[in-house]
Formats: sequence, structure tokens, C-alpha cells
Amino acid sequence: MKNRIEEIRKERGLRQEELADALEVSRQTISSLENGRYNPSITLAFKIAAYFSMQIEDIFIYEEDAQS
Repeated sequence: MKNRIEEIRKERGLRQEELADALEVSRQTISSLENGRYNPSITLAFKIAAYFSMQIEDIFIYEEDAQS
């Protein structure tokens, strides 16, 4: 799953540490999310969307496996 977290965070002038603190996660979690190495729990996805006042679908891009 791809996401726009880094893009949105930078547009709003936030550092990874600031976003992490606001979401009560580590900076490493934010880094892993932005680099596509980690998919968030549904709870964290909702927290991210709420923090940015956006819909989940506007942040996270689901791509079905090409073999499905």
C-alpha cells in the first residue's frame, strides 16, 4: 500500500518527530510508513487521517496485487 504521508507532512511544515509526537508513535514508525516498509493498523490509519483532517482514501492508496 502506498501513501502520501511524507508529501502531506512536508506541505504542512511538520518534521517526522512532530507528527510522531502528535500520533503517539515513534519517529521510526513515521519513517517506515513514509518509505513503504510498514502498513499501519486501521487504528493508526484513522488517527493519521483525523490528524490531517482528511479521508483515509486521500492518504493511503491501495493497489491490488497484479496476480489477483
